[in-house]
Amino acid sequence: MQDTNTILMQKKYNAEIGIIGGTGIYDFELKNKKKIIVKTPYGKTSDSITIGEFENKKIAFLPRHGNKHSIPPHLVNFKANIWAYKKIGIKRIISISSVGSLREKIKPGQFALPSQFLDFTRFRDGSFSKIGNVIHISVAEPFCPELQLIMLKISKNFKIKLHKNCIYTCIEGPRFSTIAESNFFRSIGSDIVGMTLVPECQLAREVQICYISILIVTDYDSWFKENVTAKNVSSRLKQSSKTISKMIAKLIEQTPGTKNCSCEKALLAAKL
Repeated sequence: MQDTNTILMQKKYNAEIGIIGGTGIYDFELKNKKKIIVKTPYGKTSDSITIGEFENKKIAFLPRHGNKHSIPPHLVNFKANIWAYKKIGIKRIISISSVGSLREKIKPGQFALPSQFLDFTRFRDGSFSKIGNVIHISVAEPFCPELQLIMLKISKNFKIKLHKNCIYTCIEGPRFSTIAESNFFRSIGSDIVGMTLVPECQLAREVQICYISILIVTDYDSWFKENVTAKNVSSRLKQSSKTISKMIAKLIEQTPGTKNCSCEKALLAAKL
């Protein structure tokens, strides 16, 4: 049964910044909150979308795995989630995810910003392209440079260890890597491994929404000392939740109303 506090999306409900919460991030403090359901051509979004206000800005929040973590990474409806955010007017997406580290210097409890990704997913629908509307999007630089620069300045001001220019390997999941896989990802230059960056970031680029991924490092994957477990990940996320909330709050506060990037022009050279 539909929650009585949840309403179907109407034209008046819109927002400018959208947050996508990963594992362990199922809410964000907003004023004047409303939950809405946005119908999409691609099916249901991961959950209802919460719209509210923060720092005099209209913000939307969506838990990627549902508010009870009921959706595994390989079954997230990325296309519905991104399409719904585009529908309600989102211009920038702040994505939060948990990842495993493939480098000893990137320690659990720290944070990371990816600058590149390697796609090892196998069964995901990663494009809005269709017959009659072919999109060859460029993801040479997959993330919004303006948002990344702001986030790096915030981390320095708060003395938060935020590793930059990380290469993210995205795997299908929901299982964790074998030791052999983990060492292979290390050997090809990857710094971190996760399950949700692709196709989320490239779909955001296709609809010309700025996108930043802020990563919570929860473990060392399978290559270092002890194997990763879901319980270990959950424990580390609880320890990092307050810090990540502060980082997001500051990023929202310091994000200017006018863009200084080319993300919203991504389609200009994407069609033959």
